[in-house]
Amino acid sequence: MIGWRFSDFVPGQEQGSIFDRLLKLFQELLVYTSGEVSEALSWLTELDKQYKLTNNEYGMADFIQDLIDKGYIQQGDNENPDFRPTAKMEIAIRKKSLEDVFGQLKKNKRGNHNTKFTGRGDEFTSDLRPFEFGDQLDNLAISESLKNAQVNHGIDDFMLSSDDLEVYETYYQSQMSTILMIDISHSMILYGEDRITPAKKVAMALSELITTRYRKDTLDILVFGNDAWQIDIKDLPYLQVGPYHTNTVAGLELAMDILRRRKNPNKQIFMITDGKPTCIKKGKKYYKNSFGLDRTIVNRTLNLATRCRKLDIPITTFMIARDPYLVNFVDQFTRANNGKAFYSDLAGLGEFVFRDYKNNKTRRR
Repeated sequence: MIGWRFSDFVPGQEQGSIFDRLLKLFQELLVYTSGEVSEALSWLTELDKQYKLTNNEYGMADFIQDLIDKGYIQQGDNENPDFRPTAKMEIAIRKKSLEDVFGQLKKNKRGNHNTKFTGRGDEFTSDLRPFEFGDQLDNLAISESLKNAQVNHGIDDFMLSSDDLEVYETYYQSQMSTILMIDISHSMILYGEDRITPAKKVAMALSELITTRYRKDTLDILVFGNDAWQIDIKDLPYLQVGPYHTNTVAGLELAMDILRRRKNPNKQIFMITDGKPTCIKKGKKYYKNSFGLDRTIVNRTLNLATRCRKLDIPITTFMIARDPYLVNFVDQFTRANNGKAFYSDLAGLGEFVFRDYKNNKTRRR
């Protein structure tokens, strides 16, 4: 008799092997500890003592050895012999962040952006046109081409020439130059709220999305506190908050300077922050004000948002906070740029309130 055979339910077994479950927790802890392997393992050991994550057959020592054998961590040099994450671990963390924030997105083979224009691309339309030199044969309309050959040359003297060929029209696909800005000011951990960890997750998810789905795009990452500077994708899990104010102006100026050097006409900025700017630079000195919305600082920031709009550079803001006065600034900023904003609280990472001011849309993801 063919049917279903049920066994006893054991909590945790549905999540895979012990190593897989521990690996997910370890990756999460690595983001919290900014890449400190020993600290993350210490936390994981405490969690194991409390929740019995391992058993007599597979313990923490086995897990650490598997991490080494599978190439997730490696021993440091003589100056710093502690374990450190490998490139394989960094990629795995970014992929996990992509799944956590945006869900199960599949890789796109070519990963280009669709446009409203027709031209060489992957997505077919219902329109046909004569074959031109340089067209891909994958787009060839076989039935219509053979029909043309029969009409033009007849059955008895059947032949297929280039004049008989027709191809399907496709939507033109274009490249994009993207800047990812990340706020590392002190407010990202102010009042005991850890905002930098969700910010890193969103940043890693966005970078993984762009580099895997849109492989022909360019991606530059910068962080901003009192000043702004560029970093590499591999450094994202290890970002730490500094004793900085929020100089959004410096970040935008650096982003615009980078995009100015990109020959691609399609440009965009993603900004991950917890709210209002509190610092600008006047000459060689910093002008700072952490209390309320300082009009001098805010006006400089809004002016840059307007300049980006005039240069056709949309800014999408990911705000990791839901405080009303912080939301108010992001609302002004996004309106000035005619851009988009995602609002999320700390407890609901991956659940965003999305506002598109250009198309006047608001929805919850």
